Amino acid sequence: MNVSPFDLNLRHLRALSVVIARGNMSRAAETVGLSQPALTQGLAKLERTLGTKLLVRHPDGVRATDAGQALAERTDRAFSHLAEAARQAGRSGFARPESIVTATQLRAFLALTDAGSFVAAARATGLSQPSLHAAVRDLEKICAVPILERQGRGVVLTKAGNRLARGVRLARSEIAAGLVEILPGGGGDANRITIGAMPLSRAVLLPSAVSAMVAAEPGFVVDIVDGAWRELVDPLRDGILDVMVGALREDTHPDLVQKPLLEDRLMVVGRRGHPLSSAVAFDAAALATYPWVIGRPGSPLRLLWQALFADGPMPASPVECGSVTAIRGILRGSDLLTLLSYDQVRLEIEAGVLAPIGLPLTETRRTIGITTRRDWRPTPSQSRFLALIDEAATTSIREIE
Repeated sequence: MNVSPFDLNLRHLRALSVVIARGNMSRAAETVGLSQPALTQGLAKLERTLGTKLLVRHPDGVRATDAGQALAERTDRAFSHLAEAARQAGRSGFARPESIVTATQLRAFLALTDAGSFVAAARATGLSQPSLHAAVRDLEKICAVPILERQGRGVVLTKAGNRLARGVRLARSEIAAGLVEILPGGGGDANRITIGAMPLSRAVLLPSAVSAMVAAEPGFVVDIVDGAWRELVDPLRDGILDVMVGALREDTHPDLVQKPLLEDRLMVVGRRGHPLSSAVAFDAAALATYPWVIGRPGSPLRLLWQALFADGPMPASPVECGSVTAIRGILRGSDLLTLLSYDQVRLEIEAGVLAPIGLPLTETRRTIGITTRRDWRPTPSQSRFLALIDEAATTSIREIE
């Protein structure tokens, strides 16, 4: 069944949690501000839309089915994200702003945020431009602050708008996860994981995990977004990405959690036939006479490179690059050197295109792992995929040893 999170009535979703907590339709109706018949009809419509029972009626009241309880827990988390986003976005004149926003408003707002203009958002959603304008105006009234600013023919988010967009995306992700957990087929395209992949993870950890997951769950979708840490961290915090895999940072945002997987040893790499290709030991003075391709400022790779030459003159570093693909091409046609993991250039070394300069450096280690949002709760399929990444890391450790 193809059901998207914002296809559902948010008021009815919120009412589901209240009914379960109260155990009685009449008491729940008073809390959510609906008549009992309207509440009963709304929840019945929600069950029909989802094609599954959420509540069981009995003489003393109502109780949740397993599906109802699972969806209610995800919905509570979704509304917590909306409440926090509304609180951070502005000083709303409403006591509980998250309880009055509609799915149409949130869907329109995210479409506008992603598209960057009312024209493009209208094409993406099928909503008219007047409807999109109305949705934004309503959200601005609820938050009591501007959330968009016009810029040329498009729009950009204000600081308050960015905070609201983050909360809306996180809320949507929670509801989507709930649909995955209760619906056959996972609720359309929600049965997926979106991974921010840094260079080493693309070469070592992800290929085997993806292959195993596709074989085990053909309907599960793995969406891989390439990038460096600084390009991926905000999408992770915004709920655009589910996890980030790659080199961990010593200092990270308090709303993120890092899980180490393995320690990666680095090596100096150059082209085949490089003047230093016959070297068998690390010689800082000799290496410093050649120019280098180095990582971006603040990256673990850059910091380790700086530590190698801390006691002597720093080599020339005319190229700063975070793309392993670009680095490979640069090395092939020059005498530049770089610092990389063996696994990142394994194929080029085996093909005789690139060559290690000396042995792997024991003093240059970086921790590779998984970064997630602190409050992220993966679906069973997502947890299974993370377990496969753990297995890939364990296999890689054995190969290194």
